[in-house]
Amino acid sequence: MNLELSPANLDDPADAAAVRELIDAYARDPMGGGEALHEGVLEAVVPRLREHPTTRIWLARDAGQPVGAAICFLGFTTFEARRLLNIHDLMVAASHRRRGVGRALLEAVEAGARSLDCCRVTLEVRQDNEPARALYADFGLRGYVLGGEEHPMYFITKEIRAEG
Repeated sequence: MNLELSPANLDDPADAAAVRELIDAYARDPMGGGEALHEGVLEAVVPRLREHPTTRIWLARDAGQPVGAAICFLGFTTFEARRLLNIHDLMVAASHRRRGVGRALLEAVEAGARSLDCCRVTLEVRQDNEPARALYADFGLRGYVLGGEEHPMYFITKEIRAEG
């Protein structure tokens, strides 16, 4: 394997196409939901990532072919008054899993977080995604409960759908 990692340039048509291709493959994977993304989403994702001011993306290529990506967003923790980097999506092509691509992407993200003076890297992972959880644990990412056992806090969400 001839793995190359680099920050994505979404103004470069090749990088933009790689990001779109990898997101679509990730969505079709059982761990990504198992369904193709709507064509409108695929058309909009790169332009909207490009316009989002905190987007940071790293691409992994093997012999020039895209085989993985880490799509991240800068955040901020008020309790430490510092930036953090959230890995929103970490995807590796099925053909390249268990070959070090995920670890290489995590290393690139960590180096990027350090260069941005972030205090931590965060992510969410499905409970049933054992291979990803094993990789994250081996890399040193640890689960935690904010507030400790006495006052645990949970990640919750509310879907907001476009009208029309």
